[in-house]
Amino acid sequence: MKTIVIDTLGGDNGAKPIIEAAKKFLNENKDYKLILTGDKNELSSLEGVCEIIDAPEVVPMTAGALEVMRMKNSSMYQAIEYLKNNHADAVVSCGSTGGFLSAATIGLKNLPGVKRAALVSAFPTKIKGKKVVILDIGASNENSPEELEQFAVMGSLYAKSVFKYDKPRVYLLANGSEDTKGSPTSKEAFKLLKNNKKVNFIGNMEARDALNGEAEVIVSDGFSGNIFLKGAEGVAKMMAKMVKAAFKKNLWSKLGYLHVRKGIKEMSDTMDYKSVGGGMLVGVNGVVVKAHGNSDAYSFECAMNVAKNLVDSKVVEKIEKGLN
Repeated sequence: MKTIVIDTLGGDNGAKPIIEAAKKFLNENKDYKLILTGDKNELSSLEGVCEIIDAPEVVPMTAGALEVMRMKNSSMYQAIEYLKNNHADAVVSCGSTGGFLSAATIGLKNLPGVKRAALVSAFPTKIKGKKVVILDIGASNENSPEELEQFAVMGSLYAKSVFKYDKPRVYLLANGSEDTKGSPTSKEAFKLLKNNKKVNFIGNMEARDALNGEAEVIVSDGFSGNIFLKGAEGVAKMMAKMVKAAFKKNLWSKLGYLHVRKGIKEMSDTMDYKSVGGGMLVGVNGVVVKAHGNSDAYSFECAMNVAKNLVDSKVVEKIEKGLN
């Protein structure tokens, strides 16, 4: 039986939605068990259903790696330690992003040869059912050209393992599609990728084209990638509200909605960033999934399903083998 360890503290909405998500996940995945770290009093409804590790200390959102490693009675530290000691197959948290990702890197160590781990997630595209893998979306603020080159390799291996893309097309996120565009770092990375036979590198891609379905992998430094992530989420939320308001405008618009509601539902589902759930810290020795800080029960269950899919596809083993 496979095991996922869940950090239940540190999210914006507390432990309640995580408990709800855990119950639903277990009902749908009989071959998995969950280990929950957190305040045992808050988790009492799951006694006898899940193993509970009492770790009531909450890691603050501003915490860094060293602070997390000193907080040995925190839910986050205990969750990472549990995975580190090979008692689980994956760990999921919606707590402090910086603290979780950096502490996981220190605790689990990078895979051999990995210069720096990256946060990777799958984004929806306009092609129904197709995802594009984007990394780094926030594990680091600065990256070297060599790190971006390695992100491209790891992103390709991730896309092959998880989405079964045969020869994923790789692009660099830039301010223009021309070969000469990009930051000084991405320009150097462009040169490296042009000569890298491990990836199917195509060239630069602007942010406005990132979700058109042309790319399977898009590479960025962590700062730019995180801005893209937050921008895409913001646009999706804004569009959903605008469409909803448009159909509520008058009686005729409400009647019109009845004719197009199926299409609107499909569009809404495609643009719903909560359905992605979370991103994986790729490059470390384990499946580490960072869920949204404001996760509700649905979003956190999606993050747990991301972890499950990564474990089932043996993505860590395949990335390690591919890098070697």
